[in-house]
Amino acid sequence: MKRIVSVSLGSSKRNASSTAEILGEEVVVERIGTDGSIDKAIAMIRELDGKVDAFGMGGIDLYVYGGGRRYSFRTAKKIAAAAQITPMVDGSGLKNTLERRVVRYIDQHLMPLKGKKVLMPSALDRFGMADAITQAGCETMFGDLMFGLGLNIPIRKQSTINTIARILMPIITQLPFTWVYPTGEKQDQRLPKFAEAYQWADIIAGDALYILRHMPDRLDGKVILTNTVTKQNVQELKERGVSMLVTTTPNLGGRSFGTNVMEGLIVAAAGKTVADLSPADYEAWLDKIGFVPRVERFDEVRSSSTAD
Repeated sequence: MKRIVSVSLGSSKRNASSTAEILGEEVVVERIGTDGSIDKAIAMIRELDGKVDAFGMGGIDLYVYGGGRRYSFRTAKKIAAAAQITPMVDGSGLKNTLERRVVRYIDQHLMPLKGKKVLMPSALDRFGMADAITQAGCETMFGDLMFGLGLNIPIRKQSTINTIARILMPIITQLPFTWVYPTGEKQDQRLPKFAEAYQWADIIAGDALYILRHMPDRLDGKVILTNTVTKQNVQELKERGVSMLVTTTPNLGGRSFGTNVMEGLIVAAAGKTVADLSPADYEAWLDKIGFVPRVERFDEVRSSSTAD
């Protein structure tokens, strides 16, 4: 049996554990939140180091990409250093392959994406998804300045995001991570912002916490493309009128775990370090394991309920 543990700076209220059979082997997947405590995260990693098959770093990115460059968060490097034996992943390697695949899956199996209006509240931490959405011919709005800095400046081109990344990321990655991303109890707070951007979009894509934190009361007819969602999140989106939810990671025990967990699963299955896995390797393992996105059509459920 393999054990994958995601140690997250996020709220402990989102903790979960699930068991799945992957390639004939039982795998236990866990998510443990530290409510924003970096010290607690480091202590937990040190305690479990060598006792689990892979760590996922949740609630924080070790690496972000932009303008063809890779940037590291200082806070995340401190956390990652606590793992001396067990491989540590943050999901960034998998984001560049899995999230591109899911965009292609939507385009080929769910709906044509060309001409669709897509809002990404944050594109910098979803570089693969942003690139795939752009290449699919979508009309894009990247909200990094809006939702990250509170500036009512929508970004329409990925090239602009790349330019902003080259200017700001060397500074942002040196700041305390809690300044740029909600951790702990802040993840449970909803602060609606730029509702008109949500209403403009056909599809709202990217990080679940950004989407959920700033969403308006109604999202009628919208499609949500995201990563980690709990049963409560799913119900909340359904009640707000969302027509369809697509998660980049599969449904395990009623929830979708983060890409860091899924990357940890691949690293453990492959028996390699992240440095030894190329994008082609990730593609091959995704095919081998048979990962498919989770798709929930709420319109069909509502129509069935009305008919009953």
